[in-house]
Amino acid sequence: MVVASSPVMLVGLVAVVLLAGAVNGLAGFGFALVGTMALATVIDPPTAVVFMIAPILAVNVSLVRELSLSQLQSCGKRFGPLVGAALVGTVFGLAVIDRLPQAPLKVGLGLLSLAFVLTAQQTVALPGFDRLKRTCFVETTPAMVAIGGVSGALFGGTNVGVQFVAYVRSRDLPDGLFVGILAMIFLGLNGVRLLAAGALGLYPSATLLLASVAAAIPAVLGVAIGSRLRSRVTERHRRAVVLGLLTVIGVRLVVGGLGVA
Repeated sequence: MVVASSPVMLVGLVAVVLLAGAVNGLAGFGFALVGTMALATVIDPPTAVVFMIAPILAVNVSLVRELSLSQLQSCGKRFGPLVGAALVGTVFGLAVIDRLPQAPLKVGLGLLSLAFVLTAQQTVALPGFDRLKRTCFVETTPAMVAIGGVSGALFGGTNVGVQFVAYVRSRDLPDGLFVGILAMIFLGLNGVRLLAAGALGLYPSATLLLASVAAAIPAVLGVAIGSRLRSRVTERHRRAVVLGLLTVIGVRLVVGGLGVA
């Protein structure tokens, strides 16, 4: 499939990437999830996943600058096992992406999106989730290797990185440091993914690759807009925007995967 093969598709693509970038700049996360899920409602999920790799890389280059050099070194050492295991997992996820059936994949992506919305709500808790956080979301090398490997595989095949968000958020970091560390993690993962996707032949055409690279421009612009608005928007409103978008997209993916729409 050729992405942005018509003016209407091109405008829609720019709008999706710009919106996803604004959400990421505003909330500190959500670009990959919002962008991929939105694109997966109109194109096949593997194409959406691969297309978003270059824009995700560009977005996190801009966000990682929120960390100082000393913070980068400290955080790199602190979360090294998590990132190392995630790098291995993400290559595995990319390697099997073309083997996954499309309809179940859409349903799965939609359910993941909705599950994130549920767990992000203060009043709703998934069974066993609190216990999982207490036993697995700890800052030890074995826990980080396990979380990184599984989360990396999921991220490699779907662009879903909310598990990294949940883990880093559980460390109770200041807002700016939280955003910067997530950017550091996703920057490393997507640099490797871009090379791996090319080596595995996941870009079906040069047109798709060029469109993906070009999409980095509205992505970075969206992040800049969202970042400027971050200090002016309350945490409650930021959460409402992200969760509202993910709810709509999640429902659309589920019904689309089930053949309802």
